[in-house]
Amino acid sequence: MTQNQTTLTYEELLAAISAPEGQGAELKDPATGAVVGRAPQASTADLDAAVEKARAAQKEWAKLSHAERSEHLNRAADAIEANAETLAELLSREQGKPLNGPNARFEVGGCSAWTRANAAFPVEPEVLVDDESGHAELHWTPIGVVGAIGPWNWPMMISIWQIAPALRMGNTVVLKPSEYTPLSVLGLAHVMNQVLPEGVLQVLAGDGELGRAITSHDGIDKVTFTGSVETGKAIMRSAADDLKRLTLELGGNDAGIVLEDADPKALAEGLFWGAFINTGQTCAALKRLYVPDSLYDAVCEALVEVAQKMPMGVGLEEENVLGPLQNKAQWEIVDRLVRAAKDGGGRVLVGGDPDPDQDGYFYPTTLVADLDNDNPLVAEEQFGPALPIIRYTDLDQAIEWANGLEVGLGSSVWGTDLDAAAEVAARLEAGTTWINKHGAIDPRVPFGGVKQSGFGLEFGVEGLKQMALPKVISR
Repeated sequence: MTQNQTTLTYEELLAAISAPEGQGAELKDPATGAVVGRAPQASTADLDAAVEKARAAQKEWAKLSHAERSEHLNRAADAIEANAETLAELLSREQGKPLNGPNARFEVGGCSAWTRANAAFPVEPEVLVDDESGHAELHWTPIGVVGAIGPWNWPMMISIWQIAPALRMGNTVVLKPSEYTPLSVLGLAHVMNQVLPEGVLQVLAGDGELGRAITSHDGIDKVTFTGSVETGKAIMRSAADDLKRLTLELGGNDAGIVLEDADPKALAEGLFWGAFINTGQTCAALKRLYVPDSLYDAVCEALVEVAQKMPMGVGLEEENVLGPLQNKAQWEIVDRLVRAAKDGGGRVLVGGDPDPDQDGYFYPTTLVADLDNDNPLVAEEQFGPALPIIRYTDLDQAIEWANGLEVGLGSSVWGTDLDAAAEVAARLEAGTTWINKHGAIDPRVPFGGVKQSGFGLEFGVEGLKQMALPKVISR
């Protein structure tokens, strides 16, 4: 066990991060309605104190070498792994996602893996010129204090995507989690802070007012945000006064295109999880699927067969791999869009009929066929367990439809001829296009959006550079 690291029970962790009885914001399990805990609510005065502490800690943290900071990150990963089951239980209770499948245990495992990856990436000065005219090198120096604002869908893992590279590059972090899932992130930070130096990572729970205070705070040098397009635009306006650096990972409505040489049965499970990972609550999930007329019925049938095998229920029940929507507002969005699909002539292949008497924000796994491309379920991001399947007869038309929205986070192409699939992939307007998979992220591979899906890169050495300032030394 790492020095000063403790393996906590669920009750011990919850007691360490919760507000006193009768105080803070009450959080409920979206699957059962049971109270999970109470999150303390930070004020703007608390934020001022946290930023002051972060600025003081950053001076010493930045003096450490990359190797020394990486050693701290590896110890933090050890602490996450030692507390993995406790963190997964907290995440499942608060966010709703099941322990099993690509869900809570998977997410906690991703936290330690991404932390170790960021500790391992080499960051060396880049020699730009080295000849008789002189020598010039590009170095990367710390920005200062990073203000991070996280979402509720992958609260722990996306927090790590913000925390780990920022710390590795010599910055300190003040992070505000979503008000829907603050306990998960408070718990993660509590575990990491057992082994990190004091002040380098601070998490403050609060509402939108606290988030706005972070984006405008003159002691914060960079803001990273994962969330909606509209909130991203508001952050840009707020950050403009002092020209804060920004990384924005915003909404997506990812398209997938099945090609005529595809094997429907071979691709069905990959298509399903591309769309329904985390019960569809993923920015870069497959949100609309374009299928050629020649394969349309076969793809629909194969997807229905997979969907009917995937159990949905309370996250702490080991057999489940799909859970509830995290909150009522998101449930209502999915329900509205599925109703619009039905009203627009869509053929519901499976699901589409939520039980009004069921506890929790469960929406059944839903596949809808025979929709026009302008139906709201196609044109708007559903962010839930409902996938529209659109028929096409002309590949150029399918590509035009896929590129027709003002978002471009991810996309995918599915087929047997990989060269032909790559040609289609090159024509899709998205930050990432996968072939025969969707949403398969890797800590070594940069990830980011185009158009209104944001800007800036995360992951890999390029992601580390986004958490630093370029400095040229020339002689």
